[in-house]
Amino acid sequence: MSPPKFNDWGLEGHIADAIDSMGWDEPTEIQLEAIPVARAGTDIVGQARTGSGKTAAFGIPIIESCKPSGKTQALVLCPTRELAVQVAEEIGALQGNKGLTIETVYGGTDIDKQAKLLDRGVDLIVGTPGRVIDMSKRGHIHLSEIGIFCLDEADRMLDMGFFPDVLWVVEKMTNRRQTMLFSATFPQEVLDASIEFTKDPFHVMSEDLEVEVPEIDQFAIKVGRLNKMWALGRIISNMGGEDQMLIFTNTKRMVDMLYERLERHGVKSSSLHGDMPQNRRERILERFRDKKSRIMVATDVAARGLDVDGITHVVNYDLPDETEVYVHRIGRTGRMGRSGQSWSFVGGTEMGLLDKIANTWGMSIPVVDAPELPEGGKEMAKLKDDWDEISDSFGMVKVKLSLGKGKASKLTLADWIQKEARIPEVAIGEINIGESESTVEVHMKKASYVIDVLKSREFNGISLQPSILN
Repeated sequence: MSPPKFNDWGLEGHIADAIDSMGWDEPTEIQLEAIPVARAGTDIVGQARTGSGKTAAFGIPIIESCKPSGKTQALVLCPTRELAVQVAEEIGALQGNKGLTIETVYGGTDIDKQAKLLDRGVDLIVGTPGRVIDMSKRGHIHLSEIGIFCLDEADRMLDMGFFPDVLWVVEKMTNRRQTMLFSATFPQEVLDASIEFTKDPFHVMSEDLEVEVPEIDQFAIKVGRLNKMWALGRIISNMGGEDQMLIFTNTKRMVDMLYERLERHGVKSSSLHGDMPQNRRERILERFRDKKSRIMVATDVAARGLDVDGITHVVNYDLPDETEVYVHRIGRTGRMGRSGQSWSFVGGTEMGLLDKIANTWGMSIPVVDAPELPEGGKEMAKLKDDWDEISDSFGMVKVKLSLGKGKASKLTLADWIQKEARIPEVAIGEINIGESESTVEVHMKKASYVIDVLKSREFNGISLQPSILN
């Protein structure tokens, strides 16, 4: 049996022509599952990641349900301005010549100009929660008159603290007849929302949630906080002239700090995070898309919906806490069949998290040395001693001592080190006493101090000659 095609569904002529002109033939998994059900007016709860084709999965049924009347019939909420713009553009392309007026509503733009556009009459709104609420309170959006509601990337809404705003919007939409909710992951709050927002929903799941990045080479470098700039400099120095890099950190403060450090080292870059005004963020993204900027430092606000085909390198300067976030980050490279690389900086205490990420998604993420400096290249930063690079996942560092069997027991050695170095018992881990040498695990926060103490003391007349085991 041949796979189903878009033209098997008897779509409206304008939509069918638009799909044909876009070169689409067969629907993706999420489109195949969601579109027929949504066209019938049924509520949808869909699980799909970015790039699965979910915009068309809810966009096509919405377009068919709306008429060019100037009265708002559908509302799509997105977590970021960038995603709202992309969703509106795709829906606009999918409607062909139907003539629906589609308006984006988000913060950071001229509110009076946006109000005038809404007052002229809009058939479909794609927006972010805050500005939609603002426009509703000002009387430019009448939520009670809108019949179709779609919540896109619900988990990101939750992560960014927008869920109270989403609840406010939903409560005002008293005449909703259809609700569609899409999310890549379903934490408890999103599950609760899907139950509260929808009525007898049809659940769809894209099978391509399993991560498949065939042309992306993934690497990890075991490196402590002090040497991340050194490792980053090595990767940047090996970039080609047309390459682009997206660097992720876990905090807005780190975005700003890293941007300043790169500038200080003469590396031109741009930065992006949620505290920036929307119009500035749009300018930054436009420069990056146009390759006027080659390196961008960003928080995870940019991880979803960032559609830049030219990104060749993704660097996890900070390893994310959630495995799904890692997937969304590395998905920014290797687009449209192009090759790409992802590099993750991992401290000793984060090796367990790296294993969890790799095992969850069935990936191979080898731990490798930083790339060699190319001929004629200059180091961005000096390589420093950093305990985090040699500690284990519990933060323990192995110290070798010139002390063999018969000279001490594990208990007497542990008690002696605690007394001499004045450290708590929990700072000492496993002790192994060999024939001529012993090893003692010491927490990295105390390791340097303990080694200095042991160098200046003798154990029952024996010089311990402490040294680090890597």
